[in-house]
This record gives sequence, structure tokens and C-alpha cells, in this order.
Amino acid sequence: MARACLQIHLSLIFCKFLATFLKNFAAVLDILQKILQKNEQKFTKNQRQMNLKIGSRTIGNLKKRHAAESRFMLFGMISVGFALAFLLILFAMIFAKSNFYRSEIALEISVKEDDYRQAIKDAMRQRFPEATKLAEINSLYQLVSKAANLEIKEQIKKNPDLKIFWISAASKADMFFKHQNISSLNDNQIRWLSDLKTKNQVRKVFNWKFFTFADSREPEIAGIGAGLIGSFLVMVIFLIFAFPIGIMCAFYLEEFAPKNRFTDIIEISINNLAAIPSIIYGLLGLTVYLQFMNLPRSSSLVGGMTLFMLVLPVIIIATRNTIRSIPNSIRDGAAALGASKMQITLHHLLPLAVPGIMTGTILAISRALGETAPLLMIGMVAFIADIPQNFTDPTSVLPVQIYLWSDSPESGFAEKTAAAILVLLGFLIILNSAAIFLRKKFEIRW
Repeated sequence: MARACLQIHLSLIFCKFLATFLKNFAAVLDILQKILQKNEQKFTKNQRQMNLKIGSRTIGNLKKRHAAESRFMLFGMISVGFALAFLLILFAMIFAKSNFYRSEIALEISVKEDDYRQAIKDAMRQRFPEATKLAEINSLYQLVSKAANLEIKEQIKKNPDLKIFWISAASKADMFFKHQNISSLNDNQIRWLSDLKTKNQVRKVFNWKFFTFADSREPEIAGIGAGLIGSFLVMVIFLIFAFPIGIMCAFYLEEFAPKNRFTDIIEISINNLAAIPSIIYGLLGLTVYLQFMNLPRSSSLVGGMTLFMLVLPVIIIATRNTIRSIPNSIRDGAAALGASKMQITLHHLLPLAVPGIMTGTILAISRALGETAPLLMIGMVAFIADIPQNFTDPTSVLPVQIYLWSDSPESGFAEKTAAAILVLLGFLIILNSAAIFLRKKFEIRW
């Protein structure tokens, strides 16, 4: 009995102890929960402050990046604007000096026995009878072009009954009619020309002869016909040599040549040749083609072969870059189907590389047509009064023609120089536009 009471008493003590323990444990848990909540609030506050700092720093960095990007875009637009402004100024200056029109004078001419020169002189003296002294008569004759007799002959063929003829004015008279330039005129010439202009016996016509005549000592007769034909013949020659040789060299170096020290030397040499000054090629052409091979001097054949050496590295480099841009999967797929190396090159790589090859070739043509120094070294600076008929005739090219006219002190040649520059620039713009068109049309994105 006593033992049972002891057990009950101990159980009550244990239960009381357990209840006290649980009560205290609950209080401890409440305290810990409050501490955790307080720490969590403090951590959240710190985290929020940190996030605000990071956010403000990030926003500041983004603002700096956007500002830097805006400044870069602004500087780029300013640079492009300056480039366009200088280009427009250049074109405006060239346009201001150039003129594709010529002045013609109306004269009543009576032609006898096909002596056109004498008929022009008689008509001029009849038109201005006050010119009686020899010096005055010579000054009067200087107002019409020396090719006026040929113009009269052509007009008579078209209309034998013609009495009033329009003949070209001399360069000094043409400058007076177009720009009021009196620097090379005397008082009598100024009075005579003003009288012609007042009585509407002067007109302006488009100067088609500028594109068909060759060079001349007289500005009103000089044209770029020989330069245009010569540039075309030179272009044909260097394309015949440079185009196939450059493409074959590029494909051999990229697809067939072993990678060793010898091919490395060849590649380095090609890159160096593309950076050599053009006058060096002129010296090479002078030594090889003129002195060693005795080819005709100043001919389009020698000029084309000289420029061939100039543009060959350019075509090789452009073609190799195009070949490298073709994915290797094209080669691997063709090889997996049993195609040989030559078949892969001819049937797959070459057609895919045509746009890049054409673009590089046209850019090489543009560079070659603008070269003057190598052609001066092989004698193409000579005065050429006839239009070339074949590849061995002496000829000139447009850049050399511009160089020769720019060295002349006469104002008529200054006008011709500006007009020839516009023709050359137009031709180069057309070639570069064709290169851009071909690249955009046939470009393949892998």
C-alpha cells in the first residue's frame, strides 16, 4: 500500500515537473520567435537598404552607359556629317569649275571652192569691218575655234543651202560668254564679243565633242575620247590576266597547297605586294615590258600588264577571304558523297564564292582606273592626239589626261580638268555601286 502511494506521489511530481518544463519551454520558444522576428525584420531592412544601394548604383551605371552610348552615336553622326560636308564641298567646287557646254557663234558665211578657213575669215571681217589693222584682224581671228572649218563642212553636208552657220568659239571667247573672264582678252575682243552677245548671235550647246575628241593644244577642241578608249583597253588587258590568274592562285592556296614554310612565304609576299606603292609597279613595268621585252611604249598593252601586277594581290586576297567564309560543312558533305577535291572546288566552292570574287574584282578595277603613277613611268604621259585603234597604239587614260590638263595654265583646260574628274568619279561610283549590288543580291547567310 505504501509502495503504491509512493508511485502515485512520484507520478504527480513528474507530471508537475513536466508541466513546468513545458511551460518554460513554451516561454523560451516565444522568446526565440520574437528574437527571430526581430532579426528577420532587421535583416529585411538591411537587405532593402542594400537593394536600394545596389539598385541606385545599377541605375547610375545604366545611365552612364546610355550617356556614353549617346555620346558615341553623336560623335559618329558628327564625323559622318563632316565627311559628307567635305564631300559636298569637293563636288561643289568641281561642279563650279566644270562645264559640259560650249559656246557657238552665228556667222553668215559664203563658202567658195571649199576654202572654209578663208570663208570664216571673210565672214569675221565682214561682221566687224572696223578691224582694219593687222593686229586687230589677228585678234578677230582668235575668237573662233581652229576646228570651225570642219564644223562648217559637216553643216554643209547636212544642208548645202545653209547661209547662217553656228561655229565653236575659241577658248578665250567661250570663257567670256560663260564666266565673263576677260583675263586673256584685249579691249577690241571684249567689245566684239559683247556685241555678239547683245545681238543674240551666241548660244550654248552640250559639248558632245568632249567625249569623242582626243587631246589637243586648243582647249575648245580637247576631249577625253582617247582617255576613255585607252582606259577601257587597259581595263580589258589587266582583267584578261588578273581575273583568271588571281582566282586560280586563291583556290590553290586555300584548297590544294600544303601548309608548310614555302606557302607561308608566298602568303606573306602576297600581303606585302598589296601594300607596295603603285609607282614601284611602274618601275617594274618599265624594266620588264619596255626595256627587256621591247613592247610598244605608251600602249594600252603595257599599261594593262603593269596594272595587272598591281591588282593581282588585291583579287587574290579578296577571293581567299571569300573562300574562307564558306562553311566546312559544304566540303564535308560533298566529300561524304564521294566528290573529289576538284569536284568540290568547281561544283560547290566556286559558285558560292562568285559574289565575293565579283565584288573584289570590281573594287580592284576601281583602284586600277584611278592610278596615275605607274602609267607615268611607262610613258603614258605623252601627248596623244589620235584615238587608239588597237592594243598597241599609243594612248592615254583618264587619270593621266586629268594630270596633263591640270598642269596647263589656260583657264579653258581648268574647266576641262574638272569635267574629266566628274566623268572619272561617275565611272568609279558606278563600279562601286555595282559591287555593292552584287554583294547584296548574291550574298548567302550561313
